[in-house]
Amino acid sequence: MATDFYLPPKIDRVPIKLSVITDEVSQDLSRIVKFAVEHSFEGVEVRTLWNLRPNELLERAGDIRRELSNAGLSVSAIASPVFKCNLKSDLEVEEHLKILKRCIELAKALDTKIVRVFTFWRSGSLDDLLEKILEKFMQAVDVASDEGVILAVENEPSTHVNNGRRLRQFLEAVGKPSVVRGVWDPGNDVWDPEGERPYPDGYSYVRGLFVHVHVKDGKRLETGHEFVPVGEGDVNWLEQVRALIRDGYNGYLSLETHWRPRQLPRELVEMPGGAAYSEAGEYASSVCAKNLKSIIARALAEVGE
Repeated sequence: MATDFYLPPKIDRVPIKLSVITDEVSQDLSRIVKFAVEHSFEGVEVRTLWNLRPNELLERAGDIRRELSNAGLSVSAIASPVFKCNLKSDLEVEEHLKILKRCIELAKALDTKIVRVFTFWRSGSLDDLLEKILEKFMQAVDVASDEGVILAVENEPSTHVNNGRRLRQFLEAVGKPSVVRGVWDPGNDVWDPEGERPYPDGYSYVRGLFVHVHVKDGKRLETGHEFVPVGEGDVNWLEQVRALIRDGYNGYLSLETHWRPRQLPRELVEMPGGAAYSEAGEYASSVCAKNLKSIIARALAEVGE
């Protein structure tokens, strides 16, 4: 059975910490810092900055740390692209292990223990490929264990862990709760190929198994899905936030907007980052930040009654 991560349930009130993924606002750190401060966020999650991916940012870690510290901001996580690659390619897996080591160095330089990772591009069912995935993935676990960081596996429909049920299945198969946890992304569940509902269904599987939460929203359509402002889609964010509060979740809610006034191309959504991805992100993230804070205020008031 999975080890419970949460504080004791049914507490009246918990602090809600907010962060934003860097490139959902801009590639310019100063603009990201300004955004976070204006919206009363406590941190940022580092994905791309200055058109560089996390594994390319180590030489700028001092600058990042200094600017964030001056603004009273922390780093909630490193949003690495590790294992968004071909499971069958030993060359790609080896390259991603190198990327992981650089991302871990960045995490330590920026005082965070959480490095987000994935479970390889989806090429079949997790049931059929679990042993092969574990064979590759455990190499990363060994690295993380030695370095004292947490690998946070995200449910991502383009990978083998495509929903909450599969995330639980994978984490229990790994069986290393001190090193490998989850990133719960209810917004990703909206377009789960197995049709899982984010809340309450997906959440019921992952409750107690994650250290980080991504916040986005979307709607499932007959022809696919589209991203929408937080609170306007199929996630049911009000009930999800209520549940997080009731369960004593004390990690970050990290805004991963994805929505833009004009929908982003699929290739940018699956491998987000860079200037093209960040275009119009500041406006879109401002809308979503206001919506999210309104949802949290309502949830806190209702849970406290």
